[in-house]
Amino acid sequence: MEDLITVIQQWISTEALIALSIASIIGFIGSLIAIPWILIRLPSDYFDLRVPRHWMKEHHPVLRVIGLIIKNIAGAVFLMAGILMLFLPGQGILTMLIGISFMDIPYKRELEARIVGQPRVFNAINAMRHKFNKPPLTLALSPKS
Repeated sequence: MEDLITVIQQWISTEALIALSIASIIGFIGSLIAIPWILIRLPSDYFDLRVPRHWMKEHHPVLRVIGLIIKNIAGAVFLMAGILMLFLPGQGILTMLIGISFMDIPYKRELEARIVGQPRVFNAINAMRHKFNKPPLTLALSPKS
């Protein structure tokens, strides 16, 4: 065991380990606050593929491009944090869902709907929404259904 600790100390300084631990704790607490805050503010039909979504459609094209860049960067940060939270404390799947919903990628809505369509995820989100007196999510996995 001491050999392992010595190897880790050679690779990473004690200060870096402390900083990573603090960042992990802050990320965990932040996810406990941010994820419910975002999920309860979504419209109940947000994951319904039959309902079209357009972001910043009425804004000036330059503002829309700047907004899309910022939104995609934020989405990538949430996605990476969610992937890390699969191994660290935090709400990994829900954080990845938020990251994917911010990003503009092909088949994004179908991927979101499949993630939210998982019974444990769907029930967790609706239970969270119920606590804040928000209507439950509606979900249609096909735009034609």
